Amino acid sequence: MDNGASSYRRFLAGDDEGLHEIIREYRQGLILYINSFVQNIRTAEEMTEDTFAELAIRCPKFSEKSSFKTWLYAIGRNITAKHLRKRAKFIIVPLESQENLADEKSIEGNYIKSEQKRAVHKALHSLKTEYRQVLYLSYFEGFSNEETAIIMKKSKRQIETLLYNARKALKTELERGGFEYEE
Repeated sequence: MDNGASSYRRFLAGDDEGLHEIIREYRQGLILYINSFVQNIRTAEEMTEDTFAELAIRCPKFSEKSSFKTWLYAIGRNITAKHLRKRAKFIIVPLESQENLADEKSIEGNYIKSEQKRAVHKALHSLKTEYRQVLYLSYFEGFSNEETAIIMKKSKRQIETLLYNARKALKTELERGGFEYEE
């Protein structure tokens, strides 16, 4: 699959397998991205389903001005923003309920990695929403500054500034929590 665009074109032409490919390819990343807004994995899963339902029902036009992934994440962001406007309160999921994604074999290594992830998640969740979003899109999803700017509806320069400030805030928060850097 090139980047989802060909699958989407096939879906629009009547091949339902195209939509299934898009869902398989982007579901997990989209859930994690949306979770950075809503801080509730179940709600993030629902918003992700709503995003794919938007593709299936409304069949929005993909203009190819950005990558398919960027376009899809922007749709997910808009749907989530609409949801959050309707709902005034944020629900925070305890870190203990997040899945442990470590895949090291040693128990000690798993524990250390788990604790580091907890520290990073805790520090990330204490940051401003914009900081969480820009860090997630840039580092976890690997979007370029231009793609992140499109998704967040900001200029490239604003993203660069946000990234700088977000990294600085994250480092401060990690140090405040006693996180030690390996050098």
